[in-house]
Amino acid sequence: MMAGLSLSGCSIVSPAPLWELAKATGSLASMAMATNPGESSNTVYHVHDPLKELCIEFNPQAQVADIVPALQIALRQHQIESRVYEGMVATEKCSVWLKYSAFIDWGQYPLSDRYKPYVSKAALTLQTARGQILSSSHYELDPMLGTSRWASTQDKLAPVVSALLSGIESKPASLPTSQKEKT
Repeated sequence: MMAGLSLSGCSIVSPAPLWELAKATGSLASMAMATNPGESSNTVYHVHDPLKELCIEFNPQAQVADIVPALQIALRQHQIESRVYEGMVATEKCSVWLKYSAFIDWGQYPLSDRYKPYVSKAALTLQTARGQILSSSHYELDPMLGTSRWASTQDKLAPVVSALLSGIESKPASLPTSQKEKT
């Protein structure tokens, strides 16, 4: 049995363990940055009365399946109720509308060989039933660092919804929104 241990066959231990450790640490740091919450940008805000409810115009062109639930969760965190309609058909019921667009890209998820879709851009606009713009705000993936690439749609859009409602762009919290609900 000891003879089998001393044979010089293939080694599963890297000859450069410090290099392997550095690569693993870099991968984990990159993954941590890629799952950070998103940030709002290019926010335009016109002073208006606080909202208690609004209607969301469903956008069939948006390529993101979970965008409407993510928007509704973010709105509820601001004590705003919402209803979803196809088009602005219920204008008598809705004095304020939330319109959105979103785009996806594909990328290789960290520590995986599979490609997955992720939200790369989103634009939100609040407007009255008559078409007057109340506010708008955007999310865009950081092209250099890819910060928030693998964050959930909810974590990407929560800061954008906050900016849309308050006019204040803020840095994301240290704990993603989707994790705050679990605690």
